[in-house]
Amino acid sequence: MPNLEEYLKNAWITISSPVILMHSYLVVANPTTKEALECLEEYPKIIHWSSMILRLTNDHGTSTDELRRGDIPKSIQCYMNETGVVEKDTRKYVKSLVSTAWKKMNEEQDVSSPFCQTFIELSLNHARMGHCMYQQEDGFGVADCKTKDIILSLLIQPIPHTRMSHGNS
Repeated sequence: MPNLEEYLKNAWITISSPVILMHSYLVVANPTTKEALECLEEYPKIIHWSSMILRLTNDHGTSTDELRRGDIPKSIQCYMNETGVVEKDTRKYVKSLVSTAWKKMNEEQDVSSPFCQTFIELSLNHARMGHCMYQQEDGFGVADCKTKDIILSLLIQPIPHTRMSHGNS
């Protein structure tokens, strides 16, 4: 089993976020610039941190269920195996890694970049989506309707409106 560092070197790429974000850049950038395309070849930090947030939140939310289904160990198991730390403390540590990744991601908004603001916001929203999907449990692979309820609440169901009366009561 790899240690956490070895796992993360591979896992932030295999979550497929870099491919998704690179394709997204080609859709939203008008015009594309040579400088930005060359930067994409090197996996810029905005893509790295967005992908890392998705990977870590995915691992935090899905690792238990995925192991039961026979999947490979995730960051949780790699860190536990490497350090001997119990799962509860490992999960706290992984949450701290997510927090650090968010700080790095937010710093990237202020860095001079060849990317358009739309792509930067898209990268942020990609990380936000992953964090939302996996912040409690597996919001994608487990059919328990929690994620469906969250999405319906956010996008479909109206916010209750109550009128406040002004006058003598």
